[in-house]
Amino acid sequence: MPSSAWEFLDLLAREAAPVEFEQPLLAARAAGAPAADLAELEQVKVRALQVRALLERRRRREEELSALYDTAGDLAGLRGLDAVLRAIVHRARTLLNVDVSYLTLNDPERGDTYMRITDGSVAASFQRLRLPPGAGLGGLVALTGTPYATANYPSDPRFEHTEEIDGGVADEGLVAILGVPLRLGPSVIGVLFAANRTERPFAREEVALLVSLAAHAAVAIDAARLLTETQTALAELSAANQVIQAHSESVERAAAAHDRMTALVLRGGGVDDVARDLVDVLDGALLVFDARGRELATAKSGADLPSLDPAELAEAIAASRGQGRSVRRGDLYVAAVVAGADNLGALVFHPSRPLAEADQRTLERAAQITALLLLFRQTVAEAEGQVRGELLDDLISRPVRDPDALRSRARRIGVDLDAPHVVVVADDARGGQRQQVTSWARGFAAAHGGLAMTRDGRITLLVPGTDPGLAARQVSKEAGRVLGRPVTAGAAGPATGPAEIAPGHQEADRCVRALVALGRAGAGAGASELGYVGLLLAQRHDVGGFLHDVLGPVLDYDQRRGTALIQTLDAYFAAGGSPARAAEGLHVHVNTVSQRLDRVAQLLGEDWHDPDRSLDLRLALRLHRLREETE
Repeated sequence: MPSSAWEFLDLLAREAAPVEFEQPLLAARAAGAPAADLAELEQVKVRALQVRALLERRRRREEELSALYDTAGDLAGLRGLDAVLRAIVHRARTLLNVDVSYLTLNDPERGDTYMRITDGSVAASFQRLRLPPGAGLGGLVALTGTPYATANYPSDPRFEHTEEIDGGVADEGLVAILGVPLRLGPSVIGVLFAANRTERPFAREEVALLVSLAAHAAVAIDAARLLTETQTALAELSAANQVIQAHSESVERAAAAHDRMTALVLRGGGVDDVARDLVDVLDGALLVFDARGRELATAKSGADLPSLDPAELAEAIAASRGQGRSVRRGDLYVAAVVAGADNLGALVFHPSRPLAEADQRTLERAAQITALLLLFRQTVAEAEGQVRGELLDDLISRPVRDPDALRSRARRIGVDLDAPHVVVVADDARGGQRQQVTSWARGFAAAHGGLAMTRDGRITLLVPGTDPGLAARQVSKEAGRVLGRPVTAGAAGPATGPAEIAPGHQEADRCVRALVALGRAGAGAGASELGYVGLLLAQRHDVGGFLHDVLGPVLDYDQRRGTALIQTLDAYFAAGGSPARAAEGLHVHVNTVSQRLDRVAQLLGEDWHDPDRSLDLRLALRLHRLREETE
């Protein structure tokens, strides 16, 4: 072997460029080496270049394998799907030393392939491309699952060219394109591309390299998807666990509330107890109303007491009653208190936090317990009212044969018949109002420690007191408000002892009839306030009481001052209401009569000379004169 052949070994050892392998051959020719030696050197050069190419391919393969190993490590460390896709596309561009790399994913819903990630792209139209199945190079790869490469895509007739795809490729300036499928098992999930802006053939090794990278990428994409789905599932599981825990807590609160309210009913608790127990369990503020909108109970724990416009409250109660459950209005929850078709009231609750479904059921259970307690209280009140009514009926409709027995019955319901009582009779309640006014009368009597009954359409009450007129006016006012119309009430008394109640009832009944006859319907008065009519109606003709009611202030004034107002008043009426003639009869100056009559007006009121008042005054003056003459 010529000595020049050893130079090729030196060139291989220092990894010289291919052009340098011509130097030994050129030197031998310049030195005039024989033809045989030159031919042998040519053979050695060719073999050296072959060795060099082999070593270069192995070096590149080693670099590619190292890059793939690094890529796998990088992908394994990534967690987000976007980060995985970006790393895949960037590594493809780096490994194949191309201008642009990109990745498309299949869209199962639309049945096409869409651009997902690009690296090195500058055209927006290219980045928004969607490839129908079989269209373009990428669509063909996605459809067939086979790698495709072209050195000049625009002029390659193998592919189905569309205006949209070709326009995007032209905007990006791409010429050479290589596309390989992203496979997961038998399925193709997308395509990985490497592309150049100049014509370039892709070697088999480059195709294999991109296929290998795509295989790693597909696994990494699947892992990222699984991780995302797992994280989503964990988040959903955590949220579900929180919901379950909250539901469990609300169920436990509901169970605790049920136990407390059951125990409350068994021990005879009231609406106040229900309100306190509810806010203890649910934490908030509660108002309990009856059917008339009156407040029955309040309770507060951790929230302000609710406030609601009356019209809004009525609407919410109606909605709750119609739906058969509680309703929400802003931050408030309203639960109607009903028993069958009867509206008994409502619970208005302002919780410290929004109520769960089970908590709303607890509120509704509290409304049911409240309805039960109100019905029970109503039943007890009706039973007690019946007992009280029967006692009053016995007192006024039957002769009192055993007063001690009546006293004993009265004491059992908290009534002392030997204390002064006033008997009040109110006119009838018409039609459907009878039940309403009966219920009111029983409540009124119970609140005042008395008795009430209805018979023949009239209401009779026996209430403690000594002022019949005051009691009659109170009954007339309150009963009229309940019925929505004027109510006439007459009263008599005071009655002390069982035996005096029946006569008092008769006098009160005559009084209410007299009020109607006198044109004073809708008013309330005691028999003694009716003047001479009351004297006639009274069971005992109390002339002294009549005189005191009519002339008392004038009589007292004369007695204290030694004046003659009574004498002057009598002379005035005897003179037909003429001060001058009264002065002649009294032998005083007319001015004296006028002064005395002014004093009478101050004592009796300016209306003393009205017809009704003057009639009572004249009768009282005559009775007074008769009493003085007979004593």
